Amino acid sequence: MNLPDDFQFSQGSLQDLVDCRRRFFLRCIRRLAWPAVQSEPVIEHERYVQQGSDFHRLAQQALVGLPIERLSASLVGEDLARWWGNFLDYLPGLTRAEPGPGWQLYAEISLTAPLGDARLVGKYDLVAAHPQGRVLIYDWKTTRQRSRRSVLEKRLQTRLYPYLLVRAGAFLNAGAPIQPEQVEMIYWFAEHPQQPERFVYSSAAYQADEAFLTSLIETVMRLDEADFYLTDDDRLCAYCVYRSLCNRGVTAGDLATLEGDRDEDPLTTIDLDFEQIAEIEYS
Repeated sequence: MNLPDDFQFSQGSLQDLVDCRRRFFLRCIRRLAWPAVQSEPVIEHERYVQQGSDFHRLAQQALVGLPIERLSASLVGEDLARWWGNFLDYLPGLTRAEPGPGWQLYAEISLTAPLGDARLVGKYDLVAAHPQGRVLIYDWKTTRQRSRRSVLEKRLQTRLYPYLLVRAGAFLNAGAPIQPEQVEMIYWFAEHPQQPERFVYSSAAYQADEAFLTSLIETVMRLDEADFYLTDDDRLCAYCVYRSLCNRGVTAGDLATLEGDRDEDPLTTIDLDFEQIAEIEYS
């Protein structure tokens, strides 16, 4: 299968491929925009997505040094105000205690690297690098429920981001190659600020991830259109914009149900595409 010339494998597209080959085909190869609601109630979903986007922008702007008072004045919504307050309580740790003195903070940076005939890309909420070698990846989560570790460790983001940092992050480490043992990935939950989930990387994990990603991408390159079949887990379809196209129902899943106690990470099947939402105005 020929991918679009400008295509790069992100954590989102890789997750699509693992979750449902058909969704990957429709979204990433055909690039089909299908006007289906992802979640009900629609207004609540849109508000939640917007506030998640706003939080990421506020965090990025705070980390690059914009005045906290000005940023705080732009807040709209109870959820965002709560997340922002929790982040401000956590922020001194990012700038003084942990990571601490000597750390360099890189907010909203993108890394890319080749893998076989394809390219990998990742956009990081924050990478913190210390001159003595330790490198931390932070990812902000605004889901209501705290994701279980057993779920997070299966997510493609947990595999791709540390791997890609080792491959392409030397410029964050004074030009020296980053070793897997230097890397740790931290999921920070805005609703549960005192319960981050941490994943320490290793050479064994790096080798396993390289083999897994290489195999996944090589498999995609060999597939014909008929091989991009529908997932067997039709629970995922309730929150997919292509469900009516695939004859998997016409009614969107309920946001409250999605946030419940289920095996999937809350909201991972919904596109929280912060790149497509306007940045918070600063004046």
